[in-house]
Amino acid sequence: MSSPLSEKRFIFSLIVGWVILVNAQALILYRLQFPLSIAISDSLICISLLLLAGLLVLNITKYYLPTSYQYVGVVVSSIVLAALWLLVSNSFLKIIFSGQIAYLSFLHNSLAIRFAFAFLVLTIVTTASILWYNWQERQKESQRKSDVEALSREAELFKLRQQLQPHFLFNSLNSINALIGIDPQLARKMVQQLSDFLRGTLKKKSRKW
Repeated sequence: MSSPLSEKRFIFSLIVGWVILVNAQALILYRLQFPLSIAISDSLICISLLLLAGLLVLNITKYYLPTSYQYVGVVVSSIVLAALWLLVSNSFLKIIFSGQIAYLSFLHNSLAIRFAFAFLVLTIVTTASILWYNWQERQKESQRKSDVEALSREAELFKLRQQLQPHFLFNSLNSINALIGIDPQLARKMVQQLSDFLRGTLKKKSRKW
């Protein structure tokens, strides 16, 4: 069944992925002989915006799960989100590093790679979130079925108890009636035991065996 803890774990996994991607991209840019400040800034901006896009996907799939014939829409939405991410991140980076000619040239030449990377990440996040929430829906459905079956069994047992109790009482009274002429002392003892039993039945709290 769905729980806030499990959802927090899923979001935590996204954050861990963000940390890994930030460090990986910064390392790649640093290895390409860009200053550390540019490498870290580029990585933080791009991956942070990508994380926001992933959280947006997570919230959308939380309330709207596509059916099997709508997975083409998942690919289209990933393309659109990747394009928007590329537009926004590219604009930010151009403004921040407007004086860095070598970096701007690299940024322009790497647009296709950045788009492909964003599309891949967003597709993975979208697919993972769909699978995650589908699994949770199945868990909820299974829990609902279990609850219904438990209630059904409880109702059947209650109905059976209601049917058995009068029969038990009648049989007990008939036995006592038979004992009165044979063994009055035993009949009195049986009446007391029946009284204690019925009193205990009325006081008994609901419990699971």
